Amino acid sequence: MAERGGVPIPVEKDGAIVTKGDAEGFKLARQLLEEFGLPLGLLPLAGVIEMGYVPSTGYIWVLQEKKRLHNFKLVNRLATYDVEIHGYIEKGRIKKLKGVKVKELTMWPPIFEVYVDDDDQAGMIHFKSLAGITKSFPVEAFALPLEAEEISTL
Repeated sequence: MAERGGVPIPVEKDGAIVTKGDAEGFKLARQLLEEFGLPLGLLPLAGVIEMGYVPSTGYIWVLQEKKRLHNFKLVNRLATYDVEIHGYIEKGRIKKLKGVKVKELTMWPPIFEVYVDDDDQAGMIHFKSLAGITKSFPVEAFALPLEAEEISTL
């Protein structure tokens, strides 16, 4: 563990860009999703306490005030976002994801990896569970809702 000012910092967070607060967390999330070619509505955050990104490793994390339930209406899927979400972001992908689950029938399997097709023409996003099951949907279903765009510009 590294130390900063006598306080231990987990190695995976060493050298991180850290934001505090809802508006700044939302802004960093949007910036990272855009930079890495992922849909801007993929992380519907609310009540963000802290968000961080380590450029050298791609490690990202979000701390929210409370667990969040979100309905992706275009694909009729409910997702839960835990108080703590973390994973590794890279071009078109978030891997080793923890803290996100999607309702499938009566179960809530955790999502381990999210990736978009390399071919921009395909326009599909894929969600892989720990059990190895992959579900695919149109990328447009995870676009940033208009009202969120309006809120972010206030």
